[in-house]
Amino acid sequence: MSESSLLLPAVSSFLSSSKQLLIDGEWVDAKDGRTFATVNPATEETLVEVSRASAVDADRAVVAARHAFDEKSAWSRTSPRERSHLLWRIGDMIEERTEEFAQLESLDNGKSLASARGDVGVAAELFRYFAGWATKMEGTSIPMSVPGKEFHAYTRREAIGVVAGIVPWNFPLTMACFKVVPAITAGNTVVLKPAEQTPLTALRLGELLLEAGVPAGVVNVLPGYGDAGAALVDHAGVDKVAFTGSTEVGKKIAAGASASLKKVSLELGGKAPNIVFADADLDAAIAGAALAGYFNEGQCCVNGSRLYVQRSVFDEVVEGVAAAARAITVGDAFDPATTMGPLVSAEQHEKVMGYVRGAVADGATLSAGSPDAAADRGYFFSPTLITDVTEQMAVQTDEIFGPVITAIPFDTEDEVVAAANNTVYGLAAGVWSKDLGTAHRVGGRLRAGTVWLNTWHADDVTLPRGGYKQSGWGRELGSFGLDDYTELKTVIAELR
Repeated sequence: MSESSLLLPAVSSFLSSSKQLLIDGEWVDAKDGRTFATVNPATEETLVEVSRASAVDADRAVVAARHAFDEKSAWSRTSPRERSHLLWRIGDMIEERTEEFAQLESLDNGKSLASARGDVGVAAELFRYFAGWATKMEGTSIPMSVPGKEFHAYTRREAIGVVAGIVPWNFPLTMACFKVVPAITAGNTVVLKPAEQTPLTALRLGELLLEAGVPAGVVNVLPGYGDAGAALVDHAGVDKVAFTGSTEVGKKIAAGASASLKKVSLELGGKAPNIVFADADLDAAIAGAALAGYFNEGQCCVNGSRLYVQRSVFDEVVEGVAAAARAITVGDAFDPATTMGPLVSAEQHEKVMGYVRGAVADGATLSAGSPDAAADRGYFFSPTLITDVTEQMAVQTDEIFGPVITAIPFDTEDEVVAAANNTVYGLAAGVWSKDLGTAHRVGGRLRAGTVWLNTWHADDVTLPRGGYKQSGWGRELGSFGLDDYTELKTVIAELR
């Protein structure tokens, strides 16, 4: 059965015409008329032509967002209760359209439908979670006095202004919501720039927000390339940039934003160590290691791509992870048997193959997988496990962003902690041991924003996420998720 015959009517209708920019509540073409093709990574066929935003369009969107923030009936002055009710309604609307969003995500990104459905569920829950926070952003009130005078002092938590949200292609819908939801919860307005590889669910989200009643200009969507994102970073009307993506691009954004000292939050790259001690539940650790490394086609910044196994059980764990890799079914997202779809693009496909070929050339061994494409058409790649790796190899030091795990044996706790922390990244890490003292002690020594003990990828929107070192600035989600989207104002009044 063909993929097209499985599409919902709503999805077919959405793909039946070119996609435009969302600016000030209206769908408009790019000023220069340029478009780009968004491609199905399973078939390499164009899904639809999308308007390509330029710096001129970025300016139009920022002006609209600024007007929506500053005008008399500004979004920032809507009551917290109004924002809360609206956010909850949007969460329900997303959940009602789970299959529609999932199909669009799978077509555009390549991930399996099952995985995409999970992402849609997270997006819906983000709106509901922050709906609760909209009414709870409180300041403090403090009585003050000096000899002969009394004061009333209080703090207010206020919206920053216009937020530029720049998001990656690995979780297009959820990453868009990571930026949009806390920003509008706090009363900010947003210009969202989705990745050029995966603009479709961001555009559909824009449609849904208008349908739900979000006022014009509060959320604007600018599909396009890096020049549009750079224009937002440089724009004097943008008060904050929220970015998720590579460390390389994150550094450029931080440098660009420094000119005007606009606020920046960054969730960047990772190269997470996953440590298995000999006393671990090896069945659980093997399954967990496979999940850690191969989740989302390996295209996840918190994946456990560096596997360290205590020497006495190294061969057993490697054999188990290799078997798990070989058991993964690589195929089209719409095939129910598929557990791993294609990589997102030709560029990413070539990059991952290049790293694996380089490791083999350097003397490493493939215990599972292949350095070559897994199909004649589409950007498919087999889950790969590499042994005989040194700490100096590029496959060990660089973020590959593909289904590639390297495995290295270790002997002592101090040895493995030093190796695990020997990276410029610090986004995630994991430890497997039945001895909870060992697990917590080692976990406490790992320099990472998230540390999993005897599990991996367990997560919730109530928990903050972010990284140490070159894995980023700030935290998203949880009770900390509003901090980077608000200003604190102190007011001191003399009582007469």
